Amino acid sequence: MHASVFDIVGPVMIGPSSSHTAGAARIGRMGRRLLKEPVREATILLYGSFLMTYHGHGTDRAILAGLMDMGVGDVRIRDSFHYAQEAGIRYTFGEAHLRQAHPNTVVMHLVGESGRQVDMQACSVGGGAIRVEKLNGLPVSFTGQEHTLIIPHLDQPGKIAAVTNCAASFGVNIGSMSVFRDRAGGTAVMIMETDGEPREQMLEWMRALPGVEDVIFIPREA
Repeated sequence: MHASVFDIVGPVMIGPSSSHTAGAARIGRMGRRLLKEPVREATILLYGSFLMTYHGHGTDRAILAGLMDMGVGDVRIRDSFHYAQEAGIRYTFGEAHLRQAHPNTVVMHLVGESGRQVDMQACSVGGGAIRVEKLNGLPVSFTGQEHTLIIPHLDQPGKIAAVTNCAASFGVNIGSMSVFRDRAGGTAVMIMETDGEPREQMLEWMRALPGVEDVIFIPREA
């Protein structure tokens, strides 16, 4: 009897490669969490070494597993095609036409059960770690290694102060913060890493702030 690469079960991951399986699963799971609801359709485009080796290294299975919110140590990763079929997820894999991108890059277009959509570009940078580089057309940079708030908003005076004041009022310390925008006065997104896990009440208060379009909380990966 021949063992499958998916029978290699380590303490934190399934599969033969931390970059091509664990990192890929984390990319898929990040997309699922940004979508905030079950995935119904997924267009998954691969670049570089991901494209060349995705079937043999299980990158396709790992991404699908992540899209169903499975962690890197979930033994169901090896059967994710089956679980995706059971869940009624329509998906396609193809080639991402990029220039000078990281060789382990994924571009995804996701549609949720309510019709909510997310476009994301992310890469697996080694050791199971990932970096999100684009979100809904905006260049961004975050890893999900810390508790992270993603806050799309209108690029207007006072928005950053309102959000940070809200965090302070709930006793949440901001470890790092970056702001990305497409143009002055246009669409922007705040990326905040926090020392502790915020309460849902704080997230609701932030969502109610004028000009804030959404607040997405990504808990730190275990």
